[in-house]
Amino acid sequence: MEGLSPWVLFFAAIFTGNILLTYFLGMCSFLSVSKQLKTAFGLGLAVTFVLTITAALNWLVYWYLLDPLGLEYLRYIVFIVVIAASVQLLEMFIERYSESLYINLGIFLPLITVNCAILGVSLFMVIRKYTFIQSVAFGVGSGIGWLIAIVAMAGIRERINEKKIPAALQGPGIALIISGIMAMAFIGFSGMVQIQ
Repeated sequence: MEGLSPWVLFFAAIFTGNILLTYFLGMCSFLSVSKQLKTAFGLGLAVTFVLTITAALNWLVYWYLLDPLGLEYLRYIVFIVVIAASVQLLEMFIERYSESLYINLGIFLPLITVNCAILGVSLFMVIRKYTFIQSVAFGVGSGIGWLIAIVAMAGIRERINEKKIPAALQGPGIALIISGIMAMAFIGFSGMVQIQ
């Protein structure tokens, strides 16, 4: 992956390799928080921030600490500790500067720690042997892709609340159908660039 441009990787992570709609990582908070546009946007920004920071930090920790010491088997634990620390700092910042967003996000803000999309990005960058710049580009692009997906979903769900939907499809049913249609749209981009 040495020759892959960080810009190509950035745009591919947003569209052709969207962490949420192509790999289906991070679906739990995506489906739960995408009911209101404002809350979805706030969570999307938080996930983007955490993905960016943890991609950079986990790359440094893995290649400068775990790999040289032969401790690669600890990467899951170490990555989760780095993610948890980043989320804790973000949670304190949001609570201090935007209490309404903090209240709206509720339990889903600390649950970013166990969002599998964030751990997935850290593992993908190690498995694919990205450079530091590529890892940061992949982290930012994955976060923006997640943000776009959750904001689009929230916009659609807000509009659907104004329409008559059959009782059997209300709630999770229609949300999963919309997610499937959005995933098909994003997978349609996959012929452009592959980042595997």
